[in-house]
Amino acid sequence: MKNFLAIILVIMGLSVNAQTDTTLAPYKRFPTLPPIQILLTDSVTLFGKAQIPANTPVLYMLFDPGCSHCQHETEELVAHKKDFEEIQVVMITMPRSTFTEVNDFISKYRVNELKHVVVGRDITYFMPSFYSIRNFPFLAMYDRNGNLITAFEGGMGMDKVIGYFNGGSK
Repeated sequence: MKNFLAIILVIMGLSVNAQTDTTLAPYKRFPTLPPIQILLTDSVTLFGKAQIPANTPVLYMLFDPGCSHCQHETEELVAHKKDFEEIQVVMITMPRSTFTEVNDFISKYRVNELKHVVVGRDITYFMPSFYSIRNFPFLAMYDRNGNLITAFEGGMGMDKVIGYFNGGSK
């Protein structure tokens, strides 16, 4: 009887563990460009998926203005601005970041030098749960058809990011 009970407990433990392993983050279950709604730094204008030009690759970069890794990633992004001329860059921060902090970040790191860049706050906190974010920066890359290329948590060299957009590293 003790062996039978032990076997049942082991099977239950394995089934719970198996369920945890197969639970995917929403962005993996729905690998297309998600609906977003961010409040731009003018504190009035909303920007959503509908405002992204058709047939344009997209880079979502979730960041925190005070994060040193995010600052470095942004410096690299601006240094490679010519490589991103045909890519819609959407930089998204959480509501806890003030507009002053975000605008200071934009000025300091010359984000406005990028041709197709939009910066705003995720006022609905949609992105952290959709991407299961634990750390910033977080990058999500989508091809011109809105299909997920890859997502990456932490800093990534912009040469590698461009490589993904050009059909490289997968």
